[in-house]
Amino acid sequence: MRRKLKEIVVISGKGGTGKTSVTASFAVLGGNNVVLADCDVDAADMHLLMQPEIQQSEAFFSGAIAKIDPDLCTGCGLCAEVCRFDAIFPKDDKYVIDPLNCEGCGYGPRVCPEAAIDMLDANVGDWYRSTTRLGTHLVHAKLGIGADNSGKLVTKVKEEAKQLAFAEEKPILLIDGPPGVGCPVVAALAGADYVVIVIEPTVSGIHDLKRVQELIGKFRIRSGCIINKFDINLDVTNEIKDFIQEAGIDHISDLPYDVNFTKAMTEGKTIVEYAPQGTGQYLSKSWTKINQLIQLERG
Repeated sequence: MRRKLKEIVVISGKGGTGKTSVTASFAVLGGNNVVLADCDVDAADMHLLMQPEIQQSEAFFSGAIAKIDPDLCTGCGLCAEVCRFDAIFPKDDKYVIDPLNCEGCGYGPRVCPEAAIDMLDANVGDWYRSTTRLGTHLVHAKLGIGADNSGKLVTKVKEEAKQLAFAEEKPILLIDGPPGVGCPVVAALAGADYVVIVIEPTVSGIHDLKRVQELIGKFRIRSGCIINKFDINLDVTNEIKDFIQEAGIDHISDLPYDVNFTKAMTEGKTIVEYAPQGTGQYLSKSWTKINQLIQLERG
């Protein structure tokens, strides 16, 4: 009988709060029980700490993009006249398409009298299955330059990681989620068992926390909060603690401001490896607490 897979998603209201450092530390602490998914595909940097060796790479297609056949184009310009995104422009005596501006609306092919325009599947990035330096599994992706991330690539990464976890009988799917509250975050949260919110004690930080909590509330997922750099503004830290208590969010831990986070990253390590008796110990306790809260079944 297949064990219940637990999904833990780590998110933040904005980038730069230490979300990936926290997630990578949990990946180290979870060890062989964890399949890791980097769903922050707009700014994927988990590879800096996990140093993955790619085992499988596949292109990801989403949406469509127009392409003009120069042998059929007569240069009439009708396609450029109807394009509202300025994606079509003349070149020599023909017309060409700027793929970065094409929205794939399909209007151009409909007006072209020579049927010179085709709509092709758009390659918006690549996704990978990899083995980390820890010997564990990581599923991650790289979004193409200028490509739109509607959350579909996040869903793909997450689904591939989930299938891998089932196949390898791992009990934990650990997800480094995107920042913010947009479509990619919604895709990362779908089906999660527990959400960890990493927040900093700033005015914008508590504003972001309230927005994130409003989103999580719609999913009815249990959540916990880690306050990073709690000691840089104790008044806001206390305000955050009051809010999470009222909102029913678990208080996981407070992490002090520590330059070792940066030093660890420059050496390609997590803080639990670089300073296990320093700030790393708080994350070790955080991981233990999260496991207790969601009553994970250990393998």
